[in-house]
Amino acid sequence: MKESSAAPCSPRVAASAAFLCFAPVMVSFAVAPGARWPEYPGLAFHLAVFALVPSLRAPEWARMAGYGWLFLDVTTGVMALNDVPHAVADPVRLGAHIFAGIWIVTASRAASLPVKLVGVPAGAWLFAYSFVSPFLPPTVLAPASILMMVWFALIAWQNGSQRRV
Repeated sequence: MKESSAAPCSPRVAASAAFLCFAPVMVSFAVAPGARWPEYPGLAFHLAVFALVPSLRAPEWARMAGYGWLFLDVTTGVMALNDVPHAVADPVRLGAHIFAGIWIVTASRAASLPVKLVGVPAGAWLFAYSFVSPFLPPTVLAPASILMMVWFALIAWQNGSQRRV
């Protein structure tokens, strides 16, 4: 599928912004679990990814999954800021991660080998964890977060370039 001309900025800018906004969220997992303040950079992270979705090569249905993830995750971030109980917001966020996984895996499959090698497992992990989350602790999701950081860094470094055929 052809890259969209509707992308508001380069993949490098969007992926760099996503990386920078997600970094404090990742740190918060270790130093301030359950704190409210990480929702702010988390919201900025998701808004940065809105600019990345049209920049990466993926079929329209996969892009729609990416946007679905972002709509739901932004919604749950605002819910958390407004003291909606985790028992309500967290399952919605996990449902959003199913759509995140679909978009990340699909966009990664059309990208360079390094992006593919990191993005496919990152997206698959997010997707799968949503189904097993009732049985596993949230810390099991940590490797997906690390892989996502690497994925955004690779996209920024390569400026979203596609695999060469």
